[in-house]
Amino acid sequence: MQYNSQKEAVYFYIWCGCRFLADMGKLQSKFRKRSEIYRTTQVEKSETTFDSKVVQYEPAHKGSTNTVTNLSPELCVSGGSDQAVVVYDWKQGRMCQTFQGHNREVTKVVCYPGSTWIFSASRDKTVLMWDLNQGDEPIQEFCGHELVVNGLAISPEGRKLCTGSRDNWMCLWDIESAKCEQRQNVSRNLVTHVCWVPGSSSVVQTSEDKIIRVWDSRAWQVTNTFPAKQYIQTHCDVSPNGHYLVSSSNGFGGQGCEATLWDLRQPGCKVVEYRGHLQTTACCMFLPTPPGGSPQVATSSHDSSVKVWDQNTAVCLGTLHLDGAGPLVCLAPTDSANLLCASFNNGLHHIQLGNGLSMDQDSGASSGGAGELDVKVVARF
Repeated sequence: MQYNSQKEAVYFYIWCGCRFLADMGKLQSKFRKRSEIYRTTQVEKSETTFDSKVVQYEPAHKGSTNTVTNLSPELCVSGGSDQAVVVYDWKQGRMCQTFQGHNREVTKVVCYPGSTWIFSASRDKTVLMWDLNQGDEPIQEFCGHELVVNGLAISPEGRKLCTGSRDNWMCLWDIESAKCEQRQNVSRNLVTHVCWVPGSSSVVQTSEDKIIRVWDSRAWQVTNTFPAKQYIQTHCDVSPNGHYLVSSSNGFGGQGCEATLWDLRQPGCKVVEYRGHLQTTACCMFLPTPPGGSPQVATSSHDSSVKVWDQNTAVCLGTLHLDGAGPLVCLAPTDSANLLCASFNNGLHHIQLGNGLSMDQDSGASSGGAGELDVKVVARF
């Protein structure tokens, strides 16, 4: 380009520079608007945990922790990507036993109440049975699935084991002989979780086909199906009285991501929904009812938060954000005041629930949006 004078050339370059800065300002504004989607709000910041007083014990696993459950009031059992099944005294902060037998990551663990039995499912397509009092080798092996086993439940009397897999098969096993007594294949039934209804012959399972199914363990047939949800159902739990079922949904950006309370006495009857998570709700559990309190439900999500809800009103009573923990994939209530949580990045967390309106930042407390519960992390392992 030819300029009539040096002064004209200077003006042109100044004009180009101003245009460039203006365009960059618009671009930064767009980025700023997009980043707001992922940035925590001021309310969420007030709920973020502080680690200064969180006790750090020896990690239970090397890698992500996929599942956790209770063996006794003091002991929990967990499974992880390191292929190990670990028994941990969460009150004392010490590892008690490690079982190695799977050759791929552990997906689920369950224990039979009042016993030392432990069952673990894995991506290696098997289920292994362990006894805390019988060494570190499995005492039983259940083989027959063709894909990862995601569902695992023990009958109330402790004689049968139910397993479910992404291979569409639901299987019923005799625990003593490890023999598969019943098998049923349901098209598109990629099982995500299995629960046995307390004091009943019924088994409930969730699936990637978004349908919840109720099975009769005597005939090994589906007796009821719930209306399909919009998103994959990731997990389920049954209330201690066997009257209610809670299931959780996957999702993203706040779409889906809910947990749903169902009345098992009226199959398919939706009672309430618990909405507030921003990503997949990976786990949902009924909490032991606190003395003089109302029934509560806890949920954990891939958005790194745990929420506690009033079971009947669906009001969120408390929220805990575990920044940096990654997806929170499993919960194990130990009593009405203590909850264990498994995470992808930071192992297992011991969470305490208590009444109150204050937030003690030094102890890692995080009061929920409703201000009715203080929720704090007291230990990590």
